[in-house]
Amino acid sequence: MTALPLDLLRTLQTAAPTEAWRELLGFVREICFPALSGAAAEVTRRDRAVAPADLFLATAGWDLWADYYASVERTADRLTAWWDATPPGRAVLILDALSLREAPWLLRGAADRGYTVHADVTGAELPADTGPFARALGFGQRSTLENDGGGGAHRLPGARTDSVDLPWRECVALIDATPDWVLWHHWPDVRIHQLSAPGRGLATLAKETAAQLAGDDFWALVERLSIGRRLIVTGDHGYAATGSFPDVGDREQTAYLKVRYKSGRAAPDGDGNRHGGAGRASSGTWTPPLDLVVDTPHGRHSFVLGRRKWKSPGGYPTLAHGGLSLLEVAVPFIELSRPSGS
Repeated sequence: MTALPLDLLRTLQTAAPTEAWRELLGFVREICFPALSGAAAEVTRRDRAVAPADLFLATAGWDLWADYYASVERTADRLTAWWDATPPGRAVLILDALSLREAPWLLRGAADRGYTVHADVTGAELPADTGPFARALGFGQRSTLENDGGGGAHRLPGARTDSVDLPWRECVALIDATPDWVLWHHWPDVRIHQLSAPGRGLATLAKETAAQLAGDDFWALVERLSIGRRLIVTGDHGYAATGSFPDVGDREQTAYLKVRYKSGRAAPDGDGNRHGGAGRASSGTWTPPLDLVVDTPHGRHSFVLGRRKWKSPGGYPTLAHGGLSLLEVAVPFIELSRPSGS
């Protein structure tokens, strides 16, 4: 594993939290956004290139997670601000668990088809899971959006909504002439869970992603959503390629993580004072800590910190989300405008 660039490390050691987070997300963006020369191998290489930043956030910089909400603009807030500033003729395509790994195929496909593209990075809610993002937008849960069930109390008023796990071509037929649309599609999250068994994982998902996001069916959906509308393509959270994470070697640490998290990455924390309070080490035993307690708008939770896994019954999943690593919380936020005259 290579080290962080020296100038970035010096900045992180002296910068205020907001600047430090801006630099970290910029570092990951520079790694993940450029066009891909090869699918699976290049995605895996880029994942490894992000590891030094995760190591910093799990060791010398772990206290930055306490400032995450104050320092990083979350996707739900950016979407709300964009919606409020944009006249009717708006569409949002949420791809569940879309990470920065998938952004190059979106950016290349859009450019090849003549779209004007504005791409940025925003932050997931904590825990980095579907429910917190839905609630941050004012929906009770993802399924609330099904069959235009979003109602009128959410933060994207006037939108027709749906939530589906259908082939892209079938989704095209769902998009009617309603000026404002929010479509939440369950891909790639559904495949992340299906590919999380040992022996599968990131390489398989990368190959599938290359086929999905380069295909005409997906771009037919984008075209339908963008007819007469400005379109945002984003995700609710990212994911971690946990199959490549190192195993925790210490027996006591392994036992603690197995009891606290089983095979997961986050857990509700009902006794924050015992663990030291928000943004503090959860166990209070190890330095640097294994996990952190963070107060969030979605309650107090404890989170696995950084890139680590442990032996657990049934095997630790090779793809997962909910913990504190950059590719779990960083989300692409891409605005597409149709070519002039189309």
